Amino acid sequence: MADSSRAQKLDLVFQHIRNVPDFPIEGIVFKDICPILKEPKALAAVMDLFEEHVRQNHPHTELIVGLEARGFLFGPLLAQRLGIGFVLVREKGKLPGPTMSVEYTLEYATAEVEIQVDAVDPGQKVLVIDDLLATGGTLCAACELMKKQKAQVLGCLVVIELKDLRGAEKLPVPVFSLLQC
Repeated sequence: MADSSRAQKLDLVFQHIRNVPDFPIEGIVFKDICPILKEPKALAAVMDLFEEHVRQNHPHTELIVGLEARGFLFGPLLAQRLGIGFVLVREKGKLPGPTMSVEYTLEYATAEVEIQVDAVDPGQKVLVIDDLLATGGTLCAACELMKKQKAQVLGCLVVIELKDLRGAEKLPVPVFSLLQC
């Protein structure tokens, strides 16, 4: 993809991120990706940019792992474009059958994510995808789940990275973000 085309696509994505002040609590500016989903050209731009990155940097990817809930929006589309599978990482208690889980710390509490035990094969090369990287807790937990399943995590993909929160520094793998705020 030519640099000008890439820049145009990034600009289109940026234009479709809505800032919502004081949500979910006062002082937070929430980055809403819903306008991207509403505009087919913006969604196509996101997928084009992710696909280009994966094909250039991780051509041997075998599986996309999506985080609940917004990773479920981008992950299956990317997996379909790449001709590979997609699996879910969900909140504890949401998946049927045998699962494995990882507990992680939030700012004032703990949470737990899980995956079905047969979702990923040992040695499988995976990329983890979500919409936003803030403090990195959920992405770290997903990477830990992949480690438990003996998968090889090649990296993480996000639409938006909140650089000031330094979440990427906590992750054991590289992060590719379309936009940094």
